[in-house]
Amino acid sequence: MTVLITGANRGIGAGLANACRARGAQVIAAARSGTDTPLDVSDPASIRALADRLSGRVIDLLVCNAGVYRDKDMDLAGGYDSDTWAQTFAVNVTGVFLTVQAFLPHLGLSAAPKIAIISSQMGSSERAKGGSYIYRASKAAATNLGRNLATDLAPRGIALGIYHPGWVRTDMGGAGADISLEDSVAGLMDRFDALSLATTGAFLTWNGRPHPF
Repeated sequence: MTVLITGANRGIGAGLANACRARGAQVIAAARSGTDTPLDVSDPASIRALADRLSGRVIDLLVCNAGVYRDKDMDLAGGYDSDTWAQTFAVNVTGVFLTVQAFLPHLGLSAAPKIAIISSQMGSSERAKGGSYIYRASKAAATNLGRNLATDLAPRGIALGIYHPGWVRTDMGGAGADISLEDSVAGLMDRFDALSLATTGAFLTWNGRPHPF
């Protein structure tokens, strides 16, 4: 089995890469820095370069994990500048779409191809707690994107799942987060295993609960 993980240099991405390797999978751990496979998902040329480099190689599972959260402490009165909006969506939304698009030929070579999009409960319209407008909007868009891609990719035999990894104790989540990296990764690995065409398009938590959109 071959797995491609974006944003695999730290946090959840690195944890997933290690878990996949422990199972004996061949892992392509991609990130802007800190891995042997350079990939900047905000740069279409970088995505295309990696897809070309891996031309003809089977990918069984594509994990779109790369993400940024740059408006965490911004103030409504003076924050949320247009550059931060553009940069966040370039990674969290456009980057997801372009990555999926570029690696469809590789997934098409697999007998049971799967795509996992790591989204967030912060994109749920039913959990509108205010603040972090850019990150919340980008994750809402990523979830919607995943739902629509699942519809279009099902006839090709590609199953796609969307996941909230939990509020995880990582650099992004902070020390006060709810769950450990190990628990999040173990739960997500179980979700990837269970993903099939019968469950494609579902938005689930790391521990398997349906998440409200």
